[in-house]
Amino acid sequence: MGSARGRTEMQDERSTPRRDATPLNLNHYATKKSVAESMLDVALLMANASQLKAVIEQGPGFKYYITLLALISLSLLFQVVIGGLFIAMARKDLNDVGNQRKLNILNNVATGLVFVTAIVNVFITAFGVQKTGLYPN
Repeated sequence: MGSARGRTEMQDERSTPRRDATPLNLNHYATKKSVAESMLDVALLMANASQLKAVIEQGPGFKYYITLLALISLSLLFQVVIGGLFIAMARKDLNDVGNQRKLNILNNVATGLVFVTAIVNVFITAFGVQKTGLYPN
């Protein structure tokens, strides 16, 4: 009996938040998250630009030329939209209750677009855009 009571007291101590900890500033958290995602978006944007250049260099004779142009263009479009969503989210105050629903929707849309962009880029990689020398100019 005594050990069960001791376990309950320890669980209560672990589940109680520390009172000396500073509260989480949601604006700083959201801004850091947006900056990190934006950096990844910029890296993917640069990779897609490089892939687009390789496809254009391979020319219309390349078997998947139109497919890759469409996929890379779609990926670039999604990335520009995602960047716009990140900017819109970063400019709003997350602590303002009136903004929270809108920011949640924007965040969900941005997350969905990031997922779709990742899938599109899997297909871009699968079709291949590396200049291998197999396709003469």
